[in-house]
Amino acid sequence: MSVDMNSQGSDSNEEDYDPNCEEEEEDEDPGDIEDYYDGVANDVEQQGADAFDPEEYQFTCLTYKESESTLNEHMASLADTLKVSHAVAKLVLVSFHWQISEILERHKSNAAQLLVEARVQPASSKHAMVHSSHHCAVCMQFVRKENLLSLACQHQFCRSCWEQHCTVLVKDGVGVGVSCMAQDCLLRTPEDFVFPLLPSEELKDKYRRYLFRDYVESHYQLQLCPGADCPMVIQVQEPKARRVQCNRCNEVFCFKCRQMYHAPTDCATIRKWLTKCADDSETANYISAHTKDCPKCNICIEKNGGCNHMVMGFLLFSADFCWMCLGDWKAHGSEYYECSRYKENPDIVNQSQQAQAREALKKYLFYFERWENHNKSLQLEAQTYQRIQEKIQERVMNNLGTWIDWQYLQNAAKLLAKCRYTLQYTYPYAYYMESGPRKKLFEYQQAQLEAEIENLSWKVERADSYDRGDLENQMHIAEQRRRTLLKDFHDT
Repeated sequence: MSVDMNSQGSDSNEEDYDPNCEEEEEDEDPGDIEDYYDGVANDVEQQGADAFDPEEYQFTCLTYKESESTLNEHMASLADTLKVSHAVAKLVLVSFHWQISEILERHKSNAAQLLVEARVQPASSKHAMVHSSHHCAVCMQFVRKENLLSLACQHQFCRSCWEQHCTVLVKDGVGVGVSCMAQDCLLRTPEDFVFPLLPSEELKDKYRRYLFRDYVESHYQLQLCPGADCPMVIQVQEPKARRVQCNRCNEVFCFKCRQMYHAPTDCATIRKWLTKCADDSETANYISAHTKDCPKCNICIEKNGGCNHMVMGFLLFSADFCWMCLGDWKAHGSEYYECSRYKENPDIVNQSQQAQAREALKKYLFYFERWENHNKSLQLEAQTYQRIQEKIQERVMNNLGTWIDWQYLQNAAKLLAKCRYTLQYTYPYAYYMESGPRKKLFEYQQAQLEAEIENLSWKVERADSYDRGDLENQMHIAEQRRRTLLKDFHDT
């Protein structure tokens, strides 16, 4: 739908539509997981916790009509100021990402250059000579003067060639990007130029959708919801890599890149990591197995819970060890998890290329294994969450308290998922982080968070063995560790 309610073709009364409905569905991102973070942020009360929440982010969910109204308001105001048509004002806004203050500054200093940079006016030195010939420069046919059309660049083509040009581009999903047909001419065609050239209402509807998509995607404060068939638009005051959630389809995503939320890792780094995981998936397959050998008796064991604290007890011996490194659990300590920190080889730069390649693979597999382990732990703990809900329901049905009496168990499982989700995304961050004091601080905080998450996971899986105060205290500690790490390392 055209954003200008006064422009041609804007008479549709549809309340909502999906601006991406004509586009091919994107493949699911490699490494993407079911969103266990959803519904956690506002559900867990942390008594006495640090009031500062590094993930707090103000955003608004707009319907199509509401976002259209917002865009129209900006467009109409700018058109009046620049003394241009609404269609041209939109192209200027798109070119400068709807940064109105910047546009006004540029207009004040050089109004003509502003239109050149927005690709709606040609540079003075590039004005095409206006010839008296009535031949179309594309089909080379003789055309009556009234059937020759041109933009501000004065490159003249017949109406038939313009119609074919616009039709082909719109069918290919182009909106704002429809441009002049002349070679090396980059002038964009305003929408009021294109609409009369499209031969059918169906094609005009597509063009409206693509225009709206381009207007929203170019706006620095707006993002289309990536949820399937969802027409909502998210609006923020300051664009950041923060968690937002659509109030229509409940999709949770990063505002900046529209991918799954990934704090503390930044958008560029998580893209690199997921691409690497996809490229090296076959290499990493052998460490993705669910089974390992017990370090004490070599019996094949399978992890059936999210907690990494493994306990084996037999008649002749018992073993407490870490699922990740298979080391003695007691040796991990409560302050620092050695198995979460990769130990670099300081002499590797002086060794052969083959040795450096082996070291690079070893480092990647170290981080990938922990990334994948927390992903699987999330899935296993989701099963624990389901069992807790069933247990609460059973107790309520047997008059052993109300749902509110037992809700702390559900909250504990949700907070565990929230913390583990953050912890999972600390590993791509650490993998690409340069060595130095800041990385040491990050690894220390990462280890503290991991330790408290494992303590919480252990207690959640054995909730009946711990009283409410003990469990809620562990929740408080884990959430404090998580917030501290994000406060210091989350991209601002």
